[in-house]
Amino acid sequence: MIPLKDDNPTNSRPIVSYGIIGFCVLIFIAQLGLSEVELRDFTYSYGLIPSVLLGIDQLPSDLYKISPVGTIFTSMFMHGGWMHLIGNMLYLWIFADNIEDDLGTLNFIIFYFVCGVGAAMSQVLMDTNSQIPMIGASGAIGGVLGAYLINYPNAKVLVLIPFGFFSQLIKIRALYVLGFWFILQFINSFLSTSSVGGVAYAAHIGGFISGVILILFFNKKNTGKKIKQTSKKENKKGPWEQ
Repeated sequence: MIPLKDDNPTNSRPIVSYGIIGFCVLIFIAQLGLSEVELRDFTYSYGLIPSVLLGIDQLPSDLYKISPVGTIFTSMFMHGGWMHLIGNMLYLWIFADNIEDDLGTLNFIIFYFVCGVGAAMSQVLMDTNSQIPMIGASGAIGGVLGAYLINYPNAKVLVLIPFGFFSQLIKIRALYVLGFWFILQFINSFLSTSSVGGVAYAAHIGGFISGVILILFFNKKNTGKKIKQTSKKENKKGPWEQ
């Protein structure tokens, strides 16, 4: 199930979401220009390494470009390949604009990075001795998906369901699309046994839960604004239709 777009208009341009997408793309293009050794050093310097963050292990001195705490944030803008980048940016492009529209620029920045921290720490606590760098925006984006599920469960999402040569495009409620994504992270986390890298499913889960909790706080804080915006959207295209 691959989401392609949602039927959920916004009242403002999501400049922060676009900025995050643009910055991630620029960082990835810069990574492509590195040699294999340079890319390895770059990943170890700016990726999040659980055992280093917790002080269990130390990097060689030439790889300490920033503090281990800083790598929580730099790792959110790095990606391991084209598919990793495209998948993350697709989800961010589809779902982040409505959450930024709800929260406003400053609150969305806070929301996004706090979700990223929650995601990172979930992975760190799951494998405290890991010496493998963790990179990617998936955890923070998971927070965006959690928030979208809470605020727009009935919004329609156009998805591609691949059946080999008989792939099909259908519209499905966000509740099912994002609920399926979340359940899949749990299933994959139990099936994954790799100790040499792979997908940080605990970060996905931690980010999603962080987003669900945080958006409830922000919704309560911005109740009046939220009601007003929702009313405008319902008058336009009715994103809450069954």
